[in-house]
Amino acid sequence: MPEGHTLHRLANDVWDAFGGRVVRASSPQGRFVDGAALLDGRVLRHTEAHGKHFLADFEGGGWLHIHLGLIGKVDFGSAPIPEPVGQVRLRLQNDAAYADLRGATVCEVLTDGEREALIGRLGPDPLRDDADPDLAWKRIQRSKLPIGRLLMDQEVLSGVGNVYRAEVLFRAKLHPMTPGNLVRKREWQGMWTDLLELMKYGVETGRIDTVTDDHTPEAMGRDPRRDDHGGEVYVYRRHGQHCHVCDSVIRTELLAGRNLFWCPKCQRTGQTRKPPATPARASRASRSTAAKKPQVKKL
Repeated sequence: MPEGHTLHRLANDVWDAFGGRVVRASSPQGRFVDGAALLDGRVLRHTEAHGKHFLADFEGGGWLHIHLGLIGKVDFGSAPIPEPVGQVRLRLQNDAAYADLRGATVCEVLTDGEREALIGRLGPDPLRDDADPDLAWKRIQRSKLPIGRLLMDQEVLSGVGNVYRAEVLFRAKLHPMTPGNLVRKREWQGMWTDLLELMKYGVETGRIDTVTDDHTPEAMGRDPRRDDHGGEVYVYRRHGQHCHVCDSVIRTELLAGRNLFWCPKCQRTGQTRKPPATPARASRASRSTAAKKPQVKKL
């Protein structure tokens, strides 16, 4: 399932293609004909994301609400505009560009009140300027559920999926089965700061990279990670492989229907350490200049 940074990238991309202009909306597949008719021929005034939800405000037409679910995606293209191919739920287009939505779990038009109700059910999103980390902390503090489960609860915290969950807990040296009410506030504050940094990087690059300079393929003399999800990570989907830090074998376990990944040595229950510094930029020089590269601490 796409994580929160993907939806923020989508909001940026839709605005870049259609923002402030009249948009033509249609449903080639036929499942969103009525909704598309409400948006067709109206000006796109605003786009945003809250967690895993994309929202777009059309002048006089309401809010387009999309949740991509497990397989949803949006494909963009430029003129000349081709005929739709496949099961296109919604097409947005103007003279210069088009965007085709396929496979989404949710595609609907909301009123202002319905949008407010939706956002009111969601926890704070680290990527939003209006996010309050203390709201999530209060919910975590009074729960005995594992922190690994709470981080995935979108009513506690919006936008965190399985990759960010696994990686931020590793970087915090916190076992995923630690009860929420045993997590210390400074641990939570460190995780929030770390999530903000990692997710901002995800918005900028479209990747989830969490390893520091000491643990890049170049630094360790290892092959780059090969996985459909991409990115250099510490524990996510690395079960049975050796930890980049301590050489222990990464473990996995099901929790609430989703796979947990952790290092049994680095993430012992009760350990309290600050998360490591900003993820490595050295191997991604094409995306950021060396002059902007921050200093990175060793684990």
